[in-house]
Amino acid sequence: MSDDDIDPETNPRDLAEPLRRAIGERYLTYALSTIMHRALPDARDGLKPVHRRILYAMRRLRLSSTGGFLKSAKISGDTMGDFHPHGDAAIYDAMARLAQDFTIRYPLVDGQGNFGNIDGDNPAASRYTEARMTVMSEALLDGLDENAVDFRPNYDGRLTEPSVLPASYPNLLANGSSGIAVGMATNIPPHNIGELINACLHLIKSPNAVDDTLLQYVPGPDFPTGGVIVEPAENIAQAYSTGRGSIRLRARWHSEDLGRGTWQAVVTEIPYQVQKSKLIERIAELIQSRKIPVLADVRDESAEDVRIVLEPKSKNVDPDVLMNLLFRNSDLEVRFSLNMNVLIDGVTPGVCSLKEVLRAFLDFRRDVLTRRARHRMAKIDNRLEVLEGFIVAFLNLDRVIDIIRYDEDPKAALMYEDWSKPHQDTIPRAMDEGDYRSPLAGVDLAGLSLVADPEAVARGVLAEEEDERKIPSRYAGREDGLSDVQAEAILNMRLRSLRRLEELELVRERDALMAERAGLEDLLDSEDLQWQRIAEELRETRKRFGKDFARGARLTTFAEATEAEEVPLEAMIEREPITVVCSQMGWIRAMTGHIALDRELKFKDGDGPRFIFHAETTDRLLVFGSNGRFYTISAANLPGGRGMGEPLRLMVDLPNEVEIVDLFIHRPGGKLLVASTAGDGFVVPEDEVIAQTRAGKQVLNVRAPARALVCRAVAGDHVAVVGENRKVLVFALDELPEMGRGKGVRLQKYKDGGMSDARTFTLSEGLSWSDPVRPHPDREQPRGMDRKARRVGAHGTARLPPGQQVQLIPRARLRAARPAPGRGHPPFFCPKISRGAAQAAGAEPPPPPPAG
Repeated sequence: MSDDDIDPETNPRDLAEPLRRAIGERYLTYALSTIMHRALPDARDGLKPVHRRILYAMRRLRLSSTGGFLKSAKISGDTMGDFHPHGDAAIYDAMARLAQDFTIRYPLVDGQGNFGNIDGDNPAASRYTEARMTVMSEALLDGLDENAVDFRPNYDGRLTEPSVLPASYPNLLANGSSGIAVGMATNIPPHNIGELINACLHLIKSPNAVDDTLLQYVPGPDFPTGGVIVEPAENIAQAYSTGRGSIRLRARWHSEDLGRGTWQAVVTEIPYQVQKSKLIERIAELIQSRKIPVLADVRDESAEDVRIVLEPKSKNVDPDVLMNLLFRNSDLEVRFSLNMNVLIDGVTPGVCSLKEVLRAFLDFRRDVLTRRARHRMAKIDNRLEVLEGFIVAFLNLDRVIDIIRYDEDPKAALMYEDWSKPHQDTIPRAMDEGDYRSPLAGVDLAGLSLVADPEAVARGVLAEEEDERKIPSRYAGREDGLSDVQAEAILNMRLRSLRRLEELELVRERDALMAERAGLEDLLDSEDLQWQRIAEELRETRKRFGKDFARGARLTTFAEATEAEEVPLEAMIEREPITVVCSQMGWIRAMTGHIALDRELKFKDGDGPRFIFHAETTDRLLVFGSNGRFYTISAANLPGGRGMGEPLRLMVDLPNEVEIVDLFIHRPGGKLLVASTAGDGFVVPEDEVIAQTRAGKQVLNVRAPARALVCRAVAGDHVAVVGENRKVLVFALDELPEMGRGKGVRLQKYKDGGMSDARTFTLSEGLSWSDPVRPHPDREQPRGMDRKARRVGAHGTARLPPGQQVQLIPRARLRAARPAPGRGHPPFFCPKISRGAAQAAGAEPPPPPPAG
C-alpha cells in the first residue's frame, strides 16, 4: 500500500502490524527474487536473467558472429535501459565473464580489447572494449523467431523479452554456473559438449538409464584451464548421483632436462578459478618462509599460455617429491565443490543429479520442437493459402487484371468474384472501362459483413473500430471467392512477377509444402518421431561443436593421485656438514662444515655462545622452552654463518618471556627426560615432540611460577635428581612413567625451593656430576679418596656440601667403606668429595655416625 492510498484521517495504530510478520514477509519476497531472478541458473538454458538479457540485447543489435563489433558501453546500456534495470557495471562485468575463455568453457561473447586475464586483472572500461556474439550464443538463440519459447513484458512494459532461450545444447553443464542466493547456492563445473550430447543420445535411447551408465559418457568435468582430475571415480559418481560433492583438481606439469643432471619443473596448466599471480605469490612465500626447503626459485614465463618454472635447490631432489609438497601447500591442487542447485522449469529450485539435469534439458528440447513445428505449420498454412490465390490468379489472369484496373474497390471485388470456373470462357476481356463488369454490381456493400484486418487483430483493433478510424473495410467474400489474405497478396504482387507466375512452379511449391505439413502433423502425433528428430538435431550440434571445433576436444584429463607421503629430509636435501651456533641472546646461525667447538667466534656486544654443536643440513633441531613447549626447526633453514645470524624467535613463535632451556638434534626413536622446577617430570618419546607448526607443541604442562627446567636424552637405567636443597635422589628409570603430554609425576618433594637438575645414568658405570647452575672459578681437581666421604642413606638420598663435585661409584668398584654388620651396600656411594671443587648438587652434609 502506497502513502497515496492511505486516508489522512486514518489512525496510524490501525495500520500497524507485528514487526516479525512484516520483516518475514518482506524478507521472503527478497529471497524469492534473489533465488529466481538473480542467483540460480535455469536448468533449461543454463543462464541467469542478466546473461539471458545481454544475449537478447546483442541479438536485437544484430551483433552476429560474422558481423562487426560494437562498443561494450552500448551493449550494456541497451541491456540496462530495455531489460535489466540495474547498474551498468554489474551488467558489464557479467558480459566480460562470458567473454573470458579461462572462465567459460565455450565463450558466449566474442570480446575485442582487454576483458581481463588469468592473473586476476580487471577488464578495461566498457568505453574501450567491443564485443559481438559467438556461434555458441547464436546456437542458444536459434529458433527464437519461431515461437520456440514464451515472451514476457520487460520491466516497464514497453518491450517483450524471452523467459528462456531455446538452447540447442545443454549449456548449464557445458559452461557451468555459480551463484549465492538466500539460504542456498549453486556451483556447477563446466563439461565437454561432445560428451554431454553422447549422454543425451543414450538417455533418449534408454530413458531409464542409471547414473553409472551416464558416467561412461560424461566421466567428469572439463575445465577451460585444463588440469588433471585426481579424484577417485567412485567419488565422482557419488557427486553426480546426489548433486553434491567435491572434485580434486591438480595443475599439469612436466620436468625439463637442463643437462648435466639438472632439471626444472614447468607448470603449463593451473586449476580452474585459480589466479596465476596469487599462486606465484603463495609459492614465493613458501620459499621465503623455508616451508619447502627443496625449492630454490619460481619464475613466471607465461605469454599467451601458462608457463611457471620451478627450480629445485639440488639436482638430487626427486621431481615428484617437490610437486607433491607444492600440491599440499599451494593452490596447485584445489578442491572444486559441486552443488547442482538449479531452477526446474524456471520456477522451483532444487538440487539435481546428472541424469535429472540432462532429462530437464531433453524435455525442454521436446517442448521447443513441438512449438517450432506448430509455428512452421502455421507459416505453411498461410503460404498455401497465398499459393492457392496465385494459382487462381494465373488461371484467370485477364479477369484479375480487369478488376485491378477498372474496379473502384479491387480487393472487395476479388473476394466477391466467383472463381469456381475459368473466366476466359464466360467473361471476355474488357477493352475499356465501359466493357468492364464489376462483381459488385447490384450488391449492397453496406449489407456485407465486415472482417477484421489481421494486422489490426494483432494490435487488438476490431473491425467496427477499424471502420470508425477510416481504415479500409475488408468484406467477407463468397465461399468460392478469394480470402482476404489471398486478395491482399494478389494486389501486392509486382507486375514483373506476372511473367514468372507459372502454374507449374506454383503447383510444385504447393505440393512440397503440403508434404512438409503432413510430416509435421506426423511429428506432432508421434512421440517416437519427436525423439528421433531431437536426436538428429543433437548429432548435428555434436558435429558442429565436437572435436573439430575450436576448444572442442577435452582439456582436462584424469589420473590417479600419488599420495604425498611423508618423505625424509635426506631424500630432498643434499647432506652437508654444518656447525650450529646459538648465542645467549638467542641468535642462531649455521657455519659451513664441522669447525672446532672451541673456536673463537664473533657475537654481538654483551652476547656470547650458549649452544655449539655439529650437525647436518638434513637434521631437525628441537628447541625446548621454559613454557614446556617443543619447537622444530630444519637445519637447512638456518641462516648462513657469515653474519651474526637471526633471532631464533623469528623462526618459531617463541614468546619473549619464554627462555630457551635446550637446543639439540632430533634423534628418531630416542626418549627424553623432561622436568620442571616444581619437581614434576616424565619420559616422553622423542618422535612425539616434533612440532608441525611454528607455534610448537605443548608437552610438559607447567603452571607459574614453575617453569620447565630439564630436557635430557634418556641413556641408562637410573635417574638422579638434585634439588636446590642440595639433596640427591636416585631411583630406577622404570619407575618413571612414559607419557606424550602432561604434568608428570613428582620426582622429589621440596619444602623450600625446587629442582636444580635431573639426569639419567647407568648404575653399573656410575655418574660424575657437577652442578650446572652456579659454576665456581676456584674449581680444582679432586685428589684421592676423602676419608670423610659419606655413604648414601638407605632411601637413596645424600646431603652434600655446597661447592662440591659429586662422583657416584657403583659398589663393585669400591675399595673402602665396608658395610655395617647385617647390612648390604646401598645402591651407590659418594666416595669423592672435594671442598673448593665444582658445586655439588646438595647442601651441607649430615653429621657423621657415632663411632662404633
